[in-house]
Amino acid sequence: MYYNEKIAYERDKQNITQKEMAFRLGIKQQQYSRYEKGINVMPVTYLPKICKILNVSADYILGLKENSSKEKK
Repeated sequence: MYYNEKIAYERDKQNITQKEMAFRLGIKQQQYSRYEKGINVMPVTYLPKICKILNVSADYILGLKENSSKEKK
């Protein structure tokens, strides 16, 4: 699964709309939709904020880890 697919999957799983994600990122819903569909490449600067919103690790989104939950320290 590509990073954009993982983001869409986690967002759907948590019942967060694209519109809400876009609002929290400070962008338009149409722009966010293009990122999620893979039409445009999402800037890496959004990754930390997306991980916080979805409560997942960046390693999971980037495919370095299979588990979506953040490790507890």
